[in-house]
Amino acid sequence: MKTSSAAMIAILALAIASCGGKPASSAKTDPEAEKAAALERARHDAFGTQVQALDKAKGMEADINKKAAAEMDKADEASK
Repeated sequence: MKTSSAAMIAILALAIASCGGKPASSAKTDPEAEKAAALERARHDAFGTQVQALDKAKGMEADINKKAAAEMDKADEASK
């Protein structure tokens, strides 16, 4: 009985030691690519409505900034 217990402990120790090496997926990941992929998954997931609303708001922000810059340019030209 002691022999089999010692063998089991040795096998268990060997298994634990072999798991302590490098992680299985040591491939380099690009954080920006992962962020873009996660955002795309979120668009079609439970939070899709919120993500689409955020995208729409960002588009509106860009449009408003563009129009404001055009109006500032017109005001600068008119004041000269």
